[in-house]
Amino acid sequence: MITCASAQVGVGTKAPRNAEVLFDGSRRMLDEKWIYWEGPRLAANPPIKWMIVKDPVDKGTVLNTNDPAGAGGKYGAADIITKKKCRDFRLHIEFLIPEPGGNSGVYLQNRYEIQVLDGDSTSHGMGAVINETESPYHAYNGIGKWNAYDIVFRAARFEGGKRTEKAMVTMYFNGKKVHRNQPVSQVWGGPNSGIDGGNDGGKGITDTPGGLKLQAEGHNVLYRNIWIRDLDLKEPKTDF
Repeated sequence: MITCASAQVGVGTKAPRNAEVLFDGSRRMLDEKWIYWEGPRLAANPPIKWMIVKDPVDKGTVLNTNDPAGAGGKYGAADIITKKKCRDFRLHIEFLIPEPGGNSGVYLQNRYEIQVLDGDSTSHGMGAVINETESPYHAYNGIGKWNAYDIVFRAARFEGGKRTEKAMVTMYFNGKKVHRNQPVSQVWGGPNSGIDGGNDGGKGITDTPGGLKLQAEGHNVLYRNIWIRDLDLKEPKTDF
């Protein structure tokens, strides 16, 4: 296991050799590495209905979250998740919102949401560790432009089945450090939002690794250049 993280961040950051590419723009990789999340509100059937579309800014193809089953903002109905399950990791992911109000979300371990929501600068808004930090909206590039989250995440720690250390995250948003060693206390949004969401109002975190999940909310939010690198963070520090 790797114990440190690269500091190279921002739109266009390429995966290092020791990282796993989770989405390269191809239908093949989408089908190979992702599945629908089988949560209580799942309404979609495989194969994944998210579309591969032309990149509106650069060459290549990208992923559109607008699954028919998620129409009307029915969260949890058509979210996709990696087959790979993770504990500590370094993540890079890029997104583009083409229309005002575009809404999705990046879920670390299918628990903790980093919000993707145009127009919202509250603790429920763009770039927030949802409901636990304010939105770093100043770092957002805006409609029609690519944005990048670069994240180091450390999973919660347990002894004897009880949580002894909260999950922790450090994040760069378009190359600007916006969260540093931020503890994450719970899962928000209930059982339809992710694993452990239905346990004790989201406070019943378990010691179960989870995949990277992307949210379908009936909007044309685009994703590209997604890669992850496993880490083994002994100390409760995620700063990089």
